[in-house]
Amino acid sequence: MTELAKKRPEFRNINAFKDLTTYRMTPAAWVSILHRASGAVMFLLLPFVLWMFDTSVSSEISFSTFKAAFNSGLGFAPGWFIKLVALGLIWAYLHHMIAGVRHLCMDVSHDAVSKQFGKTSALVTLVISIGLTLVLAAKLFGLY
Repeated sequence: MTELAKKRPEFRNINAFKDLTTYRMTPAAWVSILHRASGAVMFLLLPFVLWMFDTSVSSEISFSTFKAAFNSGLGFAPGWFIKLVALGLIWAYLHHMIAGVRHLCMDVSHDAVSKQFGKTSALVTLVISIGLTLVLAAKLFGLY
């Protein structure tokens, strides 16, 4: 065999059942996956957003229905569940926006993009989005 044939790189296919359980994902990979998931959550909860907007601005009676839905529930859904869905929507919006700003920063400055910048910006994205979500969760559930 020639020397070139001996040094060829080996590419493996990832087996979903064996390799994915031991595969170590980087923070940038988590942010990328969560960015896609948050976009899907916002799309799927769009009817809920439209309902919230419609009931909160239509009239005083519908606004009282809106407040009652968050306090005591609506139909079969208890109030804490509606707050939890709203909190999921809040997280999705915050994470999607912050990750989008991260991607825009990487698009603007190609020279500054490195592995270290990717890791640092991904961790900053996760910390800011989770931190803001916790602050708004405390407000939503009446802790302050």
